[in-house]
Amino acid sequence: MRASRLVSILLLLQARQPRTADDLAARLEVTPRTIYRDIEALSAAGIPVYGEPGHDGGYRLVDGYRTQLTGLTRQEAEALFLTGLPAAASGLGLGPVVATTERKLLAALPAELRSHADRVRQRFHLDAASWYHDAEATPQLPTVSDAVWQQRRVRIRYQRWAAPHEATRVVEPYGVVLKAGHWYLVARRSGEFRTYRVARIVEAALLDETFDRVEDFDLGGYWQDYLDDFDSRRHRGEAVLRLSPEGMRLLPQLAEPAIARAALESGIVEADGWIRVVVPVEHPEQAVHDLLRLGPLAEVVAPQGLRDRLAEALTSMLRRYAEVSE
Repeated sequence: MRASRLVSILLLLQARQPRTADDLAARLEVTPRTIYRDIEALSAAGIPVYGEPGHDGGYRLVDGYRTQLTGLTRQEAEALFLTGLPAAASGLGLGPVVATTERKLLAALPAELRSHADRVRQRFHLDAASWYHDAEATPQLPTVSDAVWQQRRVRIRYQRWAAPHEATRVVEPYGVVLKAGHWYLVARRSGEFRTYRVARIVEAALLDETFDRVEDFDLGGYWQDYLDDFDSRRHRGEAVLRLSPEGMRLLPQLAEPAIARAALESGIVEADGWIRVVVPVEHPEQAVHDLLRLGPLAEVVAPQGLRDRLAEALTSMLRRYAEVSE
């Protein structure tokens, strides 16, 4: 345990200097007194580590000192090849670079760790695209990702759902997100963060203008807030349904997670064994399409307008099939 911690301290000092005893203790979940002893042990082992006093002080390594020790455990070496980076990197135009890096990393690992890491690569594969959908064409993704890395403004011509259906914008790109096989650009425009689907960017041109990032911006946190807000905006109402026991069991496979969660939380078993639930729905046209997936496993109780629309759709289907059979 201590040997692993000593390696971790060494790698942390190589990554950024200086580091205080309190900082190292918090990261390694030990006391500062333990860090003091560990630093003494590193120094006794010949590692050129020293401490600087003062407000900006801390522990440092002598300039130019690097260790070839990776510090990877067997599980950590295996985990490196479960990140899914090669697939995502291909879309970003970095596939060959990541493949080369992977080969160099494998060559640097001890033989035992190399065999474990390579075995994981042969047994696990990440396919980020959704079922029954091909990956979207995103020819502008490399340009967009370059703008993100270089913190340069980019001019995009973007296809929108609302009129006017095509718009040109100059944006400050903060990051890209891969969600269920779709790439999204998170960018700032007119002081507000916005999200653009990369497949709908028709043209992208890097500008010479750079920009300063908002220091406390958190891409992961923004994306989660965006998803929560997206759900709240598109789920414009609620519907009361009756689900058969089989419908309740299959609901997670037939409906999106928000609907399945709401059904589970609100479900009340009625006398005939069916379950009455309250679930969020989108606009009526989309709600009809979504509810048709449930077929005879569900009945819309309310609102009456949605029940009538679903009845009309079913009547039309029945009429169509009756015409074909005559």
